[in-house]
Amino acid sequence: MNVSRNVTVAFSPFRVGALVLRYLYLLRGSWPRIVELVYWPTVQMVLWGFMTKFLLSETSLLAQASGVLISAVLLWDILYRSQLGVSLMFFEEMYSRNLGHLFVSPLRPYEMGCALLLMSLVRTLIGAGGASMLAIYLYHFSIFDLGFPLLAFFACLLALGWSLGLMIASIVMRFGLGAESLAWVVIFALAPVSGIYYPIRVLPEWLQAVAFMIPSSHVFEGMRAVMIDGVFRTDLLRNALLLDALYLTAGMAIFLGTFRVARRRGLLLNIGE
Repeated sequence: MNVSRNVTVAFSPFRVGALVLRYLYLLRGSWPRIVELVYWPTVQMVLWGFMTKFLLSETSLLAQASGVLISAVLLWDILYRSQLGVSLMFFEEMYSRNLGHLFVSPLRPYEMGCALLLMSLVRTLIGAGGASMLAIYLYHFSIFDLGFPLLAFFACLLALGWSLGLMIASIVMRFGLGAESLAWVVIFALAPVSGIYYPIRVLPEWLQAVAFMIPSSHVFEGMRAVMIDGVFRTDLLRNALLLDALYLTAGMAIFLGTFRVARRRGLLLNIGE
């Protein structure tokens, strides 16, 4: 007697790939989305690039490392774009009320999480890459000259952005689209304690302790060490990676936990303001 059974694979890269392909079609089918990816990092890079050119004649420190501000802007945009890449792609499903339809299929929530992270990577490469190329043309400065440290900084900021994006998506999944403004608010709340344009030592001592609990502060301190002192601080990289592992694990755990609550309460089919 033949018994047929439907076996659902616990994790399928094909399901992840199918969701990534869906998001790529959304991106490809809307030129305003592509323009928006490049527009904001380019505007920031142009603004701070001209400010750097002005400060070059005023500050000896910037004369030694003329690309510090431009590098800071480009690295900050990696963090900003990676966080938005996760949260905004998730919002696309909520705007179209498509979450319930997606999860009628064998798609697992952690597979959707993986797809969101991959799309965040694509969007970040498009946005930050375009601005970096323009910086070469306008200011004769290439952030790619950083070499391996750039890859390390990119990975650390990308992971932090992913974790924040997953947490924001979780909050919006639980409380509705009325909380979507967190996608723009949370990331800028980290800016003062990330040391983007100034060293952490200028902060009050109690705030320095808070800053060093955030991976981005170690990244920007490391960036200045490379560009000003010519030293790659492996201790800062280690700290950033350890914190990123903690944040990313927490972000995915919160996302999966919130999904279980949303499915149990029927929120996937009744998402609103």
